[in-house]
Amino acid sequence: MAEPARRGGIASRAAAAVAAGCTVAGAVAVAVAVIAGPGPGLTGYVSEAGIAGTGYARTYRIGVFALATALLLLAAALPPALRATAGLLAAGGVCTVISGAVTCSAGCPLPPFERATVADLVHGSASIAATASVVLAMLALLTTPGAPAALRRIAGLGAVLAVPLAAAIGLAILLVGRGGLVGTLERLLLAVVAGWGLVTATTLGLAADRDGRVNRP
Repeated sequence: MAEPARRGGIASRAAAAVAAGCTVAGAVAVAVAVIAGPGPGLTGYVSEAGIAGTGYARTYRIGVFALATALLLLAAALPPALRATAGLLAAGGVCTVISGAVTCSAGCPLPPFERATVADLVHGSASIAATASVVLAMLALLTTPGAPAALRRIAGLGAVLAVPLAAAIGLAILLVGRGGLVGTLERLLLAVVAGWGLVTATTLGLAADRDGRVNRP
């Protein structure tokens, strides 16, 4: 039994390490596409960097797929007791793949203030679902009895930052629509989500013991 457990621990650490690397690579690629691309800056959505035909669309999509991979690997690296968190992260990873595969039209319009195409709705719904899944994963980890203390602390900090931002974005989209407020809030939330994923993956990679579990500090 010791040898399979040891192999499980090695696999968990490897998944966590690769997840951390994919998070960094994906975040950098998306940031480059958003900053260097022809998008409208803070007044637009991050997804506008991936509109087909723009100069950095491929860079953006590579970054999104790297982040999706990071979520799936992070789900695989979590200890068995965190099945709910892993399931939410896996769902977030799948939704992120859809978000990267289905690009929006110019401006990435969303209701109720703009007329959206089917692709816009699919892309927007997948993007929102992906982010929501990760925020819910933080809350699930935080409320799971027996979850490792280090991971709970990280999830608690992430949730404190992410939940108000997510609520504010939802209200801003419904009440204000596309603009500088939504653009700024969206970028802050995505930074929090990516930061939580990176710190969680790094903690898992460093703290996993030979049995594939996470040591409690």
